[in-house]
Amino acid sequence: MSNPHKGRTGLDRIIHAAGYSWAGLKAAYTGESAFRQETWLCVIAAPLSYWLAKSWEQAALLLGSLVLVLIVELLNSAVEAVVDRVSFERHELSKRAKDIASAAVLMSLLLAGGIWGAAAWQHLR
Repeated sequence: MSNPHKGRTGLDRIIHAAGYSWAGLKAAYTGESAFRQETWLCVIAAPLSYWLAKSWEQAALLLGSLVLVLIVELLNSAVEAVVDRVSFERHELSKRAKDIASAAVLMSLLLAGGIWGAAAWQHLR
């Protein structure tokens, strides 16, 4: 059985996919305070990466770690939305899914913090 929503091809598909992506970013920004906070962290930290980095590779690593946090937060929000869509009832599998998605965000934040800390250490010594 084919999905009737998968009939688009070429430029038409790309245009619609971009619209869905924009809608997802907008929904995450307006509906998720963590995504909003991390977005502003990126807005503030991104210019600092050019001052902190000693090479373009280091700048890419610093910026990439920030983008990774946003990506993982988007996935976390998607997991939470799906779990909530299924049921607001407390269930061990729902809790596990949300906890694991949250742990992924924590890991991305720790990775970014480690990368930024190492760059700061190298820059300031």
